[in-house]
Amino acid sequence: MLRRSLAAIALVVAGTAAGLALHLATAKGDTMFAGKRPQNLGYEAGRLAPCKRTPNCVTSQAGPSDEQHYIAPIAITKNASGDAMAQVRKAVESMPRASVVRVEAGYLYAEFRSKLMGFVDDVEFLHDPAKGVVHVRSASRLGRRDFGVNRERVEQLRSLLEKRIRS
Repeated sequence: MLRRSLAAIALVVAGTAAGLALHLATAKGDTMFAGKRPQNLGYEAGRLAPCKRTPNCVTSQAGPSDEQHYIAPIAITKNASGDAMAQVRKAVESMPRASVVRVEAGYLYAEFRSKLMGFVDDVEFLHDPAKGVVHVRSASRLGRRDFGVNRERVEQLRSLLEKRIRS
């Protein structure tokens, strides 16, 4: 009887400690599922990093024949060209669990966190005024599959931006 009571108390204490640790980790916005920020973020010679072979990334700079990774860039008009990245930033900031991390002339990097487990996706935008588009790349940090989340997010952003920069 005493053993069972001590075991029950130990389980309660362990559960409380685990719950407290989880609360402290998620209260800061960090979870064990956040992963580390990739080293290949940014652009070079007008190009964002290519997607890995895994199906948890989309980019407008992949070839259109790469159906798994290709997504169309976001078209803009010449009238909105100077304002394009400001509109991108507003659209990103209007979405839930989004944080703008870095803004440069013609470039924006943001992180999106999943609601339940805190998985992080890295999303980048690169303005190409000569082509009248904003290129985009959205990739999950962890895991192999994303169940279409990155593609869906880019399409939501496209819809928001079409209202702002194509008119």
